[in-house]
This record gives sequence, structure tokens and C-alpha cells, in this order.
Amino acid sequence: MNKIKVYWKVLKLFWATAIAAELEYRLNFLIAVFSSLTNLTGSIFTLFLFYQTDYTFPGWSWDESLIVLGMFTLLQGISATLLVPNLNRIVEQVQQGTLDFILLKPISSQYWLSLRSLSPWGFSDIIFGLIIIIYASHQLNLNLPNYFLSIITVGFAILSLYSIWFMLGATSIWFVKIYNVTEVLRGLLEAGRYPISAYPAAYRIFFTFVVPVTFLTTVPAETLIGKNQEVWLLFSALLAIFLLIISHCFWQFALRFYTSASS
Repeated sequence: MNKIKVYWKVLKLFWATAIAAELEYRLNFLIAVFSSLTNLTGSIFTLFLFYQTDYTFPGWSWDESLIVLGMFTLLQGISATLLVPNLNRIVEQVQQGTLDFILLKPISSQYWLSLRSLSPWGFSDIIFGLIIIIYASHQLNLNLPNYFLSIITVGFAILSLYSIWFMLGATSIWFVKIYNVTEVLRGLLEAGRYPISAYPAAYRIFFTFVVPVTFLTTVPAETLIGKNQEVWLLFSALLAIFLLIISHCFWQFALRFYTSASS
């Protein structure tokens, strides 16, 4: 219990200092809001074009597809707020040799590296994503239990996405410049804007079993709508736990190859 309190105090200190530092450039927040709104408008317009031409994604109405887009926007905001800034710092610390100081701290290095930074510039995507989800859910008259189950699957999606990002960050111990790899991953995750049924069978298999885009947006959306089977909830939980364990083991393995600045 005492250890949990220590980690909680450290987390509050991390985020308080990170937000204070970022808010020195408040104009960036307005730029981020404008950029998020522009991107979201483009995504909604693209989705509108599909349904305007009487084409529908198999098994998905307009409002249901909006929920998928909302889930994607929400996860995009969480990535911009927590995952991307911390991934960038891992690369910098390996390059500069400051990772040594983190490894000497009396707390988990993975915890430190995963939560040290917080960027408020992703808040706008989180807010816009929630607005879309709430609006579309209201149009569909969804039940309250659906929201609860969906929150659980969104939590699993965040854990899965975090684990993938962190493992990519850990590869900087071998490959200092991982920008190209992260851009490829970003491109693949863009497929989550639309329901997985929008893609051909081969792509559906790839986005389910190779890059788990299905579990990031479509499964949480299906859970919220009420068309999801219990087996997909179980798979989401198992995938999140599996990837989290793998990310921890991979980080411990990567540290064996880390050459500190003092050696």
C-alpha cells in the first residue's frame, strides 16, 4: 500500500510539472484545437461521402460508424497526450545517456518512462472524440450498461496501444532513429477510423491478428452499440494483458544491451 502511495505521489509530481512546462506556450493549445477540429471535420466529411452515395459499411449505420470514428479520435488524443511525448523522451534519453539516471531511481524504469511526460495538446482530440461518441450514442438510444462495458474495452484498447508504443520506444536501444517505424505504425492505425467490416477479408485478418486495430476502435464501438459478443470482450482483455506482459519482458531484455554513458 505504501508503495502505491509513493507511485501516486510521483505521478502527480510528474504531471503537474509537465503541464506547467507545456502551458508556457499557451498559443500551442489553440493551434492544437484548430488542427484537431480540422482533421476531425475532414474525417466526418469523408465518412459522410460514403453514406451520401448510398454506400454503407456492412452492418453499420451512419451513427454507429460515427461511434467508431469517435473511438479513433479519443485514442488519438490519448496517444498525443501520453504515448507520443513519452516515446520521444525514451529516444532522447538513450541518445544523451540520461537513461542511466532513471535506471538508478528506486521506482520502476518502465513506469518512469511511460508516465513522466504529459502533453495537454491532445486534450482537444479526447474532448472531440467524447462529444462524437455521446452524440451518436444519444441518437441510438443506447443503454447505460453498454457504456460501462465499453469503458472497460476502451481501457483494454489503451493498454494494448500503450504496450505497442512502448515496445517501439524500447527498440531505440538498438536503433536510435525509429521515426520511420513509428510513422508506419501511425499509418496502419489510421485504419481504425472506420469499422473493420469496411475492409476486404485479407485486411480484416491483418488488422485483427497482426496489427490489432480491430481491438482498438471497432470492438469498443461494438460493445457500446450492444452488437459485440462476450468472446470479443475476453479476447480484448487477454490481448491487453498479453501485450502488457510482453512489453515489460521486452524492456528487461532490451536493457541487457544498453550501454550506459558511464561505461
